[in-house]
Amino acid sequence: MKKKMNKFSVVIPTYNEKQNIALLINKIDKYLRNFFYEIIVIDDNSQDGTKLVLKEIKSSKKNFLFYIRKKEKRDLSQSLILGIKKTKFNNIIIMDGDLQHNPKYLPKIVRIFFRKKTDFLVCVRNFKKRSGLSIIRYFASLSLIFFINIFLGRRVSDPMSGFFIFKKKIYISNKKNIYGKGFKLLFDLIYFSKRSLKIKEYMIIFSKRKNNKSKMNLKVICHIFVAIFYNMLMKLLR
Repeated sequence: MKKKMNKFSVVIPTYNEKQNIALLINKIDKYLRNFFYEIIVIDDNSQDGTKLVLKEIKSSKKNFLFYIRKKEKRDLSQSLILGIKKTKFNNIIIMDGDLQHNPKYLPKIVRIFFRKKTDFLVCVRNFKKRSGLSIIRYFASLSLIFFINIFLGRRVSDPMSGFFIFKKKIYISNKKNIYGKGFKLLFDLIYFSKRSLKIKEYMIIFSKRKNNKSKMNLKVICHIFVAIFYNMLMKLLR
């Protein structure tokens, strides 16, 4: 029997994930079969045939929706923000579409999130190991987290995570303040919030990226540093 008391929306951003997205959706359905949820995919106008796969999935799944960002510049945070706006439930799971975030963790983190009554449950990486990360991405992540902790303080061990659950009201109450660009919406939400947040962590092992390449590049890193200083400026102006 499905648990209808704790409904939630799963929001997944995609760009050129033709070979991954159907497998991911099937795995999510497998692990969440005893829960009540919807899945929303926001595609950044993929050119590899992802859109055709999304149409096929939509034709066979009632709890599945997708939207294509055709006119806007490609941006993961903006895709997620659109997805959040389209959700109908008050609890939202964010996860990537490249299979690095293993759906097998979903039942566990959902139960913890509702049992502990947190604002955020963040799936964090074990940085003592380099599982699933390239050397460049591993050290880039460590360096960015170091700078975030210095300038803004430590709120979570992995503010760069793209796999987390949160309450939709956190976005609604802070949407005018967040930076909202780049690839790290979690950072935006937890550091631009005007009130204290109850955050829990759950350590996971990142799977190796499937059939795609890392989105971590100089533009992404620049956006993060701009967001850090934007956050500092906003605090000074309050």
